[in-house]
Amino acid sequence: MISTLIATRVIIVLGIINLTTGLLIFFSCRCIPALGFAKGLMKQHWYQKFFKLHCYIWWVFWGSVIVHAIFAIVYFGWPF
Repeated sequence: MISTLIATRVIIVLGIINLTTGLLIFFSCRCIPALGFAKGLMKQHWYQKFFKLHCYIWWVFWGSVIVHAIFAIVYFGWPF
């Protein structure tokens, strides 16, 4: 069985991954280029590559959220 300290560290790291991938999903969203301030982004080569990764980022995000939730529930209990 994993110790509570290791589980806590895993939960924190996965929380950071959740936050980071959540922001990446937001900034690679299909709606962003339609916004007035972001129209110039689609002309940038680096953003076009990043924009194409949107669907793959979702897989990382949901995998991280699921493992994060399992660890939190197993080691700290159901919140209700």
